[in-house]
Amino acid sequence: MALLAAGMEAPSRSSQGRGYWRNVAAALRRDPAAMIALALIVIIVLAAIFAPLISPADPYQGSMARRLRPVGDPHFLLGSDELGRDMLTRLIYGGRLSLFVGITPVLLAFIIGGSLGMLVGYVGGILNTLVMRTMDIFFAFPSVLLAVALSGAMGPGVSNSILSLTIVFIPPITRVAESITTEIRNRDFIEAARLSGAGIVPILHTHVFRNVVGPIFVYATSLISVSMVLASGLSFLGLGVRPPEAEWGFMLNTLRAAIYVNPLVAALPGIMIFVTSISFNLLSDGLRSAMDVKSS
Repeated sequence: MALLAAGMEAPSRSSQGRGYWRNVAAALRRDPAAMIALALIVIIVLAAIFAPLISPADPYQGSMARRLRPVGDPHFLLGSDELGRDMLTRLIYGGRLSLFVGITPVLLAFIIGGSLGMLVGYVGGILNTLVMRTMDIFFAFPSVLLAVALSGAMGPGVSNSILSLTIVFIPPITRVAESITTEIRNRDFIEAARLSGAGIVPILHTHVFRNVVGPIFVYATSLISVSMVLASGLSFLGLGVRPPEAEWGFMLNTLRAAIYVNPLVAALPGIMIFVTSISFNLLSDGLRSAMDVKSS
């Protein structure tokens, strides 16, 4: 509700233009937790992008003679996994799929749910009722259960995981977009655009979108951490990536048996999931607080 409240206050501020966004950026820079979170996200993303250049070994080449080496081993800085593959390399490469499967569904849901929510929020009437009651059906199921059910029905694979998570995140983003759009659709500047003869598409593109995209984006960033945890959970259950691909959730699954032999190595993928998801959460909180700042 706090996110929704923040989002419903933002339209009048976002219309102030560049001065408002400069204040948002300045407030964000004064938030140490958000800046640390942003720095961690940038480091993780850059490491994933440049994995072939910075990784110390081949992520797929292993040796049973060197399996489960401890953290700090002379040849394996972060140890080795159950097949003798370098854990540091696997974690770096694992960030590629983990970030891709975690961010892509939220991005797709942001585009689809945001557009749908703005449309039905502006038009209202029977269209609004039909769409929002359909979204309510999805809210009847916990997100974890819905994601597992959809992925299980479609089968394992990265594309199916992305599709199932996109379906999970469309309803909440649609609800937020619809609520904010409904709140501003009777504002004077919207009414003036109507009286000038502008159609639905120009009004949505020129007036509504500019005023609601900020709050929706902030809400969407808060879902990235949830998406990463759900995506890792699907891979852990065997519904996500397939071997020998490196992905943090799948790595947790394959290292389960090693938890009593080398617990620190077995916990490393989970630590990466935690650090990345909490960083996105802190960044989202920082953005939300920054967007509440009063422009002077």
